[in-house]
Amino acid sequence: MVAHAYTVAFEGIEARMVEVQCAISPGMPSFAIVGLPDKAVSEARERVRSALTTMAIALPSKRITINLSPADLPKEGSHFDLPIALALLAALDIVPPDDAARTVAFGELSLTGALVPVAGALPAAMAAATEGRTLLCPEASGPEAAWVDAANAAPSLAAAIRHFSGAETIGPARPGDITRPPSSRDLLDVKGQERAKRALEIAAAGRHHAILIGPPGSGKSMLAARIPGILPPLTAPEALETSMIHSLSGLIDGGGISRTRPFREPHHTASMAAIVGGGRGAKPGEISLAHNGVLFMDEFPEFSHTVLETLRQPIETGEVVVARANAHIRYPCRFMLVAAANPCKCGYLADPARACARVPQCGEDYLGRISGPLMDRIDLRVDVPPVAFGDLDLPSAGDPSATVAARVAAARDVQSRRFADQEGITVNADTEGRILEEIATPDAEGRALLTRVADRFGLTARGYHRILRVARTIADLGGSDAVRVPHLAEAVSYRVGAGHTR
Repeated sequence: MVAHAYTVAFEGIEARMVEVQCAISPGMPSFAIVGLPDKAVSEARERVRSALTTMAIALPSKRITINLSPADLPKEGSHFDLPIALALLAALDIVPPDDAARTVAFGELSLTGALVPVAGALPAAMAAATEGRTLLCPEASGPEAAWVDAANAAPSLAAAIRHFSGAETIGPARPGDITRPPSSRDLLDVKGQERAKRALEIAAAGRHHAILIGPPGSGKSMLAARIPGILPPLTAPEALETSMIHSLSGLIDGGGISRTRPFREPHHTASMAAIVGGGRGAKPGEISLAHNGVLFMDEFPEFSHTVLETLRQPIETGEVVVARANAHIRYPCRFMLVAAANPCKCGYLADPARACARVPQCGEDYLGRISGPLMDRIDLRVDVPPVAFGDLDLPSAGDPSATVAARVAAARDVQSRRFADQEGITVNADTEGRILEEIATPDAEGRALLTRVADRFGLTARGYHRILRVARTIADLGGSDAVRVPHLAEAVSYRVGAGHTR
């Protein structure tokens, strides 16, 4: 007797269909799982055996073989428990084989037969909907899976058996909540630093990368923490794509989907696998968890050289490939990098009363940990000077976050209409080649300005194009159809500001 059920195996945020075949044949009693299973999959036979024993279902004294097809696709995780049990029950005629074959099963079994939630319910539901099949998942995973299509969520294997036999139908799960909690951090909390606030507004409007360089206590981390309050909410496609990444990492709480853009702030001691992705199961790293949001890297030069250099390719392409011996897993990572750094190791390079005796060499050595190619990919370089003690008692200047967020949203709306027909381009930071020339070509006076900048500061070709992108965003914030000299001049001032000058 051979019976079938279906489940999924993950390749990045994509889920590939896996056919679970159960064959019961004469021979010595055994229970084998084949098809490149990892340890968690191989251990499924013990969990399945215990769950069936709890329900007083005896396995036949025959050879039982579970094949996970395609055999060359690596299978990892405990979510294969439920489809293995379902295929086995179909082979025993306890569950109708045709119903099992129409189902994509997904979930871990406890030793008592209860269904335990596992990560990845959202992409699993996407794969099931694409194949036109019904998803059966643990009850706790139902609100997450229900965002894609109606999913049957069962609390236990016994409830699933009753559902297939018609004794007790399982109702479809209801999707979780859509949340966008208001930010309690306002730009008005930051005294002074108007230039840095302006730079962050530009960065948020065009999704440009930025680095803030200043002494300790000047407000770099405080400024970065207020970026989520000025960013527009995620669009529906962005929210779904971002939630699929978070689903694989088990970060979706109660099946709800957030419209707030991610804000990830890894510590500088984080490993390369934690930042880029990898480890057991090739999970997404911080750069992918920050997809469509912000990756804030405080103490930027303190990150390991390998981690910093690995950022270069994802910043350019918006995706990262986690290479393994038997697979290459691709994750999206279109994030806005916001880095913060002290000007030197002690942090007081510009303070003659507190700086060390190695000035200015200490500053060059410290910021020199950020390589030229990486710094060349950062659009906005902003000096964050110390705030005078007397200024702390003055009323807050500038606009509140709500006002800045309205300007950012208006600029993003302009870009959305501009790139409506361009696949893969949503903001100015995504443009290149012909499209960038069409939207940001400077006039004769602007070209003369850029020529002088290139001669004086050694501007690279990448730096030239990044200036044009930033200038286009500045023009959008100002409601201008064309990129003019004042827009270019402001973009240049951020390009040749703090840190390296290329």
